[in-house]
Order: sequence, then structure tokens, then C-alpha cells
Amino acid sequence: MSTSRSTVGSTEPTEPARPHHRVHVVSLAGKPGETVTLPLAFSVPVRPDLIRRAVVAAQSHRIQPHGTTPTAGARHSVRWSGKGKGVARTPRLMDSMRGAQAPNTVGGRPAHPPKVETLWRKKINVKERRRAFAAALAATRDLSIVRARGHRVGDETQLPVVVEDPIEAVDSSKTASEFLRRLGLLGDVDRARDGTHIRAGRGKRRGRLRREPSSLLVVTSVPGRARGFRNLAGVDVVPVGRLGTEDLAPGGDPGRLTIYSSGAIAGLKARLEGGVA
Repeated sequence: MSTSRSTVGSTEPTEPARPHHRVHVVSLAGKPGETVTLPLAFSVPVRPDLIRRAVVAAQSHRIQPHGTTPTAGARHSVRWSGKGKGVARTPRLMDSMRGAQAPNTVGGRPAHPPKVETLWRKKINVKERRRAFAAALAATRDLSIVRARGHRVGDETQLPVVVEDPIEAVDSSKTASEFLRRLGLLGDVDRARDGTHIRAGRGKRRGRLRREPSSLLVVTSVPGRARGFRNLAGVDVVPVGRLGTEDLAPGGDPGRLTIYSSGAIAGLKARLEGGVA
């Protein structure tokens, strides 16, 4: 009697096959042309939790260690009158009743200051980081997620937007604006321009005067291309070799409106097949 198990009627869960999605390559005139097959990463489930985790980890690696000096707020000549005098036990300046040095006094030491030895960096597993990158790519293909993020996209727009390689030769903002107008995406740049405002708080005194919303992301095959898009409000230009989860999901919110060149799609396939994400 054969001991081999039949697969007919098996109840073991199997992972459903994921399709390779195809999109039209748009010309500089805004007309759809031939179709191109997207990498399989564009078909994975969107995981907002992994995307947020990867973005927070990337942001933590840019934090500069900082802290207060050990003697901050404690450079006073103070005295304590002792117990049973009918006054609080707060240290006071010499020959005065003015409190000093204690955290509850003006100019006193900070109660729980940041310390330089604090470990700011957050770790993330390699597989989690790669799945977060793939999920961020898949979110750029979902029109509902892109709209939920606040981008202005028409119903007729097919996401993600893949454009012919001559898009990388655009070197003026005027040409870039005309191309986005033909695609119907210039309204999102106007949204970012109208939303630019003076930052509230002390950041305006530390080199962060204006707060600019994120708009389009243009992914090129190599660095130094598509320079005409860089001066548009909220638009970022990133080569595919340096593309990260934070570029696709600024602030940890997936679904950024993204334009890929044909060369960028080819480079993305080679990058994902090589296991680098």
C-alpha cells in the first residue's frame, strides 16, 4: 500500500498567488503607450504598521545625541535654613529668600533632562525592513490610499505613473509643470504650494522656517536626472538606488503620489531581485 499522501481535498492553507500588475508607459505628451510589468513587490499587502516602524527607525538614525551640562541650573551659592522654620525646604540664595537650584525654581536645574548617553537608535529586522519597503511600493499603486493621504488625483489616472525615459532629461521647472498639467497632476503641486506656511514654535529660529507639505515623488534611474522637478513645491527627486521607505511614505503615512521612469522600474526590478531593499 502506498504511503504517499494525496493532495486532493487537502485542508492545508496555501498562500494565494500574487499577480504581476501591468501599467501603461506614459509619453511626454501625456499619452499612454505600451504596457510594462511591475515588480511583484507592487502586489504585496499594504502593512501600515511595518511602514511606520521602518520610517521611525530611519528617523531615529538621524538624531544627534544631545543633553544638558551636568552643572546646568546648579551654579548658585545657596543655603538651606533647615527644618522647623515654617518655610519650604527649597534651597535659597545666600542672604536672600529667593529660591534657586531646585527644579521648581526659576533658573533651577532641569528635573529630568535629556542625556547624551541615551540610546536613540531604534532597530528593525532586515526582513521587516524589506517587507515595509515592498508594502510602501504597493501603496503607491492604490488610488484610495493615495487620496487618503491628501493627494489630488483624478479618477482617470492609472497608478503608479510610469513615464518614458526622456522624462529624466527635463531640466526646467516650466517644462516639468507643463508635463504635470498634461497628466492632470499639477493640482497636487498647487496644494503643496498653497499649504506652505511659517512653522510654529522655535523651529523657525533653527533653520526650519517654513513647513512644506509633501507632493510628488519622482524616481529616476541614476542621480542627477529630472532636475526640472526639484524646484516645484513639495516635489522630491530620488534615484532608484537611494529610494527608501521614508521617501515613499513621509512621516510613516503610506501612499505618496509617485512617478517612475522606465529606467527606474528596470532598476527597481534588479534591486529587488538582488535582495537589497
